[in-house]
Amino acid sequence: MVAGAPVARFSLVDHRGGQVSEADYAGSYLLVYFGFTHCKVVCPRSLAKLSAVLDGLEEKAAAITALYVTVDPERDTPEVMRTYLEANHPRFTGLTGSPEQIDRAKKAFRVFAERKADPDDPDGYVVPHSAIAYLMAPDGAYLDHFTDSLDPEEVTARIAAAIR
Repeated sequence: MVAGAPVARFSLVDHRGGQVSEADYAGSYLLVYFGFTHCKVVCPRSLAKLSAVLDGLEEKAAAITALYVTVDPERDTPEVMRTYLEANHPRFTGLTGSPEQIDRAKKAFRVFAERKADPDDPDGYVVPHSAIAYLMAPDGAYLDHFTDSLDPEEVTARIAAAIR
């Protein structure tokens, strides 16, 4: 394990309302992205790119579980996550929980996200956050991460090389 690397450690609620933890995904590679359903630009673009990456991996994609963890648990209930992902990014499972559960998951993955007032948003706030996808091994160990600036071809190649 790489010192200071993110760890797949969480106890959250999936978009079907079931309690899940990293143990529920043992044996599967995880592609984990933190964001929120009300994100206007970064999250939709990143999820579309990661969906294209999964398509590009072809049969190797079957070994990967794609997770979209909210950084906005107040708005992103399981139902909201399910509706959003089924309509837009069906390869992803949405994860939410209490603010404390989300904070623990953010800390485990070393994710920055902080609610900020925004008078232009209908709910009065936005949640700026880091835009990094994480690839975790079937045993939960960190394998790689992908910043938002990387193109889908590079991400696809790096994941394909990491999956055995």
